[in-house]
Amino acid sequence: MVLMVDSRQLETTDQGFLVKTAEWNEAVAVQLAALNQITLTEAHWEIILFMRHYYLQFKHLPNARVFTKAIAKEFGEEKGNSRYLHRLFPEGPLKYTCKLAGLPKPPTCL
Repeated sequence: MVLMVDSRQLETTDQGFLVKTAEWNEAVAVQLAALNQITLTEAHWEIILFMRHYYLQFKHLPNARVFTKAIAKEFGEEKGNSRYLHRLFPEGPLKYTCKLAGLPKPPTCL
């Protein structure tokens, strides 16, 4: 599949994840969010940018439990819990955070 962003054609998987993480920028995230009926807020950006930093630092994606604990450690318990994260990403916090952050699909997600 192909995603058009600012006259660039970006290759995506059949589930809409970027094939090349290095092609990501904020315009890509906005386009991916729109395709997934998500309106990005400052709260979304906080989680998306955290996930990109985590992936670039550790070179792997966490499972959902580790993801939630990492959010809690970084931003506090009020944000590091499944209720808060599901309000932001109702269809799956880890999956959609990774998708909008231009990262691979987490191996634990269907």
